[in-house]
Amino acid sequence: MSLAEAAMPAPVESRGRAMAAFLAAIGWSGIQPAMLAGDASFRRYYRLSNGSGSAVLMDAPPPQEDVGPYVGVAKILQRLGLSAPKVFAEDRVRGFLLIEDFGDDTYTRLLAGGADEVALYALAIDTLVALQRAVSADGLPDLPPYDEARLLAEAALLTDWYAPAVLGAPLPAAAREEYLALWREILPEAALPGPTLVLRDYHLDNLMLLRGRPGVRGCGLLDFQDAVCGPAAYDLVSLLKDARRDVPPVLCTAMTERYLAALPAIDRAAFGRSAAILAAQRNCKILGIFTRLWRRDGKPGYLRHIPRVWRLIEEDLRAPALAPIAAWLDRYLPQSIRRIPETRNAA
Repeated sequence: MSLAEAAMPAPVESRGRAMAAFLAAIGWSGIQPAMLAGDASFRRYYRLSNGSGSAVLMDAPPPQEDVGPYVGVAKILQRLGLSAPKVFAEDRVRGFLLIEDFGDDTYTRLLAGGADEVALYALAIDTLVALQRAVSADGLPDLPPYDEARLLAEAALLTDWYAPAVLGAPLPAAAREEYLALWREILPEAALPGPTLVLRDYHLDNLMLLRGRPGVRGCGLLDFQDAVCGPAAYDLVSLLKDARRDVPPVLCTAMTERYLAALPAIDRAAFGRSAAILAAQRNCKILGIFTRLWRRDGKPGYLRHIPRVWRLIEEDLRAPALAPIAAWLDRYLPQSIRRIPETRNAA
């Protein structure tokens, strides 16, 4: 069912009234939504139960959010044989989706409860392999490219948000341009032959165990609306170089080997360089994102992960290809200021 052509709501319409109107239009009126979660975006999720079943309501308020990409990528993933939530109803104008309820077994919750870490990560690796094999067979989907411009804009979040927060002043323009020029030289080495579908946020918070579904269909995928076409190593480092959780080195090595063994055509040396570069780029980006979430959006909770993010960056900077970035960071963001920004001194 689609409400994409619904009339534009009045400017004064509250989210609560808009939500009630959407639910009434799709036959869920009178159901009290139960808050499930929010995330680092403006999206919020609610569970709806009517006695005979349940569904999840995504509240993605425009103009900050657009549900269209979520619907499109969900269809792609389903066509490739993977488990993305079915979309039961949509209102693209007001920013609401009614989607399949995958339950409560997120990887994050399961691991916190003592679940089998190796088994969960192995399923995530096998799902990633299945995704990339299916794309090779099916052809690249019609999604934006993860190109130099996009990767550079992400890397610049470190200079534009994190650096001023710990330095107490903006970086000089020349220093910022030097940083981006170094990434321009390095990023071509991150591109393995043949781009694939990259989900971009392939980590524990966005993976679910779907009991009763066989094989890789037992891995539920969430938060994939920002998917692009880009380097194959990106989602692997998203999973194993996780900004939110310490992944044991032995497990990281074993899962990388599991991935490479399943895709023997990959040049291992080139893949290793690509993975190191993309991991460093991603975590430089994350330093900026976590700082921006605090400064701009009033969400300081992510700052607690910054020491881990720096540890991950410093690990990847050992790769010879990243020596110029390591030198730049030593000069402008030395060890003495690689810390959580002082929130009490924020303007």
